[in-house]
Amino acid sequence: MRLVVVGREAVAAAIGSALSRVHVSVGSTADLRPASLKSHAKRSGLIVFDEPHWIGLSRRERSALLRRLCRLGPPCVVLSGRPEPDGALEALEAGASDYLSSDHHQRELVLRLMAVLQGKRRITCIGGGTGLFTLLLGLKSLPQTLLTSIVNMSDDGGSSGKLSQTFGILPPGDIRRSLVALSNAPDLMNQIIQHRFEKGGELHGHSFGNLFLTVLAEVRGSMAEAVRALSDILNIQGVVLPATTTLSRLVAEFKDGTVVKGESRIDLCEGRAPDLRIRRIWHEPASRCHIDAYTSILFADLVLIGPGDLYTSVLTNFAVDRLAEAVVRGRSKRVYICNLMTKPGETHGYTVKDHVREVVRYLGGDKLDGVIVSDTRFSAESIAEYAKKDQSPVSAGGVSDLSRATRAKIVRADVANQTELVRHDSAKLRNEVQRLADVLLGPRYRV
Repeated sequence: MRLVVVGREAVAAAIGSALSRVHVSVGSTADLRPASLKSHAKRSGLIVFDEPHWIGLSRRERSALLRRLCRLGPPCVVLSGRPEPDGALEALEAGASDYLSSDHHQRELVLRLMAVLQGKRRITCIGGGTGLFTLLLGLKSLPQTLLTSIVNMSDDGGSSGKLSQTFGILPPGDIRRSLVALSNAPDLMNQIIQHRFEKGGELHGHSFGNLFLTVLAEVRGSMAEAVRALSDILNIQGVVLPATTTLSRLVAEFKDGTVVKGESRIDLCEGRAPDLRIRRIWHEPASRCHIDAYTSILFADLVLIGPGDLYTSVLTNFAVDRLAEAVVRGRSKRVYICNLMTKPGETHGYTVKDHVREVVRYLGGDKLDGVIVSDTRFSAESIAEYAKKDQSPVSAGGVSDLSRATRAKIVRADVANQTELVRHDSAKLRNEVQRLADVLLGPRYRV
């Protein structure tokens, strides 16, 4: 396999060093004559446009050059010196297959370049909490796939909340779960990362992984870099990214005008009726989508939304500035995985249609291509236990009812299991996602 960098020899050398273990040869050229570019393109499986090398050109000229490169045949990836959403959108419109920072983290750079070079299916998952963890566990075994987990940064309760408030860092809890879900480290290491202290005074209630990420954030300078460091340590199979690097608080306004600040307070439903519905959510201060998260969504083949608590795990991501834009304007097919049970104070009495309607609203319109709905039958005992907590299975309703909320393909399937708790089943969910992806993406992407 070979790729060519249109730009600096030093950039080609750095990429060649990063790709040396996967036996990819790297060449470079700054010769823009058509015959020269065609010759390089004919011998390469990927073109890398080194944008900073061409900074002397006007923006319009650089855009025209990129379009020329994208028409040569092999897929084209842009390396940008100052990556930003508008530049990513321009690259997408020009026909580029990905858009990366020129100083991108080496492991992520290799994964994303190889995904394009080898024609892998790129799946980006958006959510948080247990639902995202369960989904990633299942999808991890898909062949020829690059998985990216976009994790919400709204958690302000428990260990995550305490560490976030004490150290002024992004909450580590949901990030930790995604890292463990995609980990290729020995089981003992994963157990250590997930270990929660049951005693020890101030350590009580803290997860070791949360503490480890906090230390790494101080050593590396940010939670984003801490996540990359732990990703390397755990040798994860994919990429985990925070939805935003802005430290902010989730705020919800309810139908009666009540405003509640903080994900944990919204989640706990204290001091208000459990059936009081949420009118809207936002972040204070306003948070901006992390550029790597933005591009991972924009250039994905498939974006999976959920499962997870509708407002505090899923839609909180769409309240991040420009994240929903990446979902809507990107090249992907978009699939929502609906929750199994209602939640008091958040989705009390919600049907599948209600869940879908809210997702559609936060996307700014019906942009969904698929919805996965569970038709697993739960035991009377499980339903009775959940009823004590004012929870019930999410009612699917009829096909005609759902069609009024979305034009997406509706898949009803057995995707759950029940032990002490009702949960999505990782393997069942993987199988349905793969089947639906094959339908939506077509034969080119079949694995």
